[in-house]
Amino acid sequence: MRLIFAGTPEVTLPSLDALAASGHEIVAVVTRPDAPAGRGRRLVRSPAGAWADERGIEVLTPQRPREPEFLERLRELAPDCVPVVAYGALVPPSALEIPKHGWVNLHFSLLPAWRGAAPVQHAVLHGDEVTGASVFELEAGMDTGPVYGTLTEQIRATDTSGDLLARLATEGAGLLVAVLDAIEAGTARAHPQPADGVSMAPKITVEDARVRWTDPAFAVDRRIRACTPAPGAWTTLRDERLKLGPVRPVANAAALAPGELLVERSQVLAGTATTPVILGEVRAAGKKPMPASDWARGLRLNPGETLL
Repeated sequence: MRLIFAGTPEVTLPSLDALAASGHEIVAVVTRPDAPAGRGRRLVRSPAGAWADERGIEVLTPQRPREPEFLERLRELAPDCVPVVAYGALVPPSALEIPKHGWVNLHFSLLPAWRGAAPVQHAVLHGDEVTGASVFELEAGMDTGPVYGTLTEQIRATDTSGDLLARLATEGAGLLVAVLDAIEAGTARAHPQPADGVSMAPKITVEDARVRWTDPAFAVDRRIRACTPAPGAWTTLRDERLKLGPVRPVANAAALAPGELLVERSQVLAGTATTPVILGEVRAAGKKPMPASDWARGLRLNPGETLL
């Protein structure tokens, strides 16, 4: 089929590679506009846009996909279908109706669970044991369209959102290609999502990523893993912000008050509402990440100091 791909971040690349190898023709890539990055705030192309540039494929970067110029170019390119992976903008009906087979979205949850911008993060945060990916027909509602196919994936006890998303992106790429193959063959069937089991996954904010030390250890662990690598879990000490990598709950340790630190020879413990957790990587403002034991040794913590 003649495809225009819509996507933005690095998680789109497995799907782009799989589509390029599948025999379908990618005639253009739609992605979010170049954004400032780094200390110099230089405009940088999105990973999906950079992938297309390297292959001489046209890149479309509308501020909003309802812009008349974008819609006109979409009609000129006449795609059979627009596969979507993490594009990052709402697509209006005027754009949805242009391709013969619509826009087909790879979403990283088992719909109707975790509709929205951060399905993987919410699955980890809420302690789900199983998640997956769904390929569905995009419509005006938020991830409400009929589903062509799904796959399932176990959530491991130490998975960060980054770990889980990487696996789903790779496995989901194969599912997306299979659905597009079936659409081309005329054998694809999309089924309406059930009315039960709907949950929403809004974007995780920086405030959401602040560790609540008054939570039980399992909830502290989940929040930190859910926010790794982005937006990054954090806490404060001596009025300075610290970013935290994944922690490890421990069952057999002396009780500590929520946030209270205990420095041992080779590890640093922090109290929660239940049992303590062992801190992993710590990143102070303006510093490189380092093991918590090295961080504590350089800081010379006082007995009873507490993370807030």
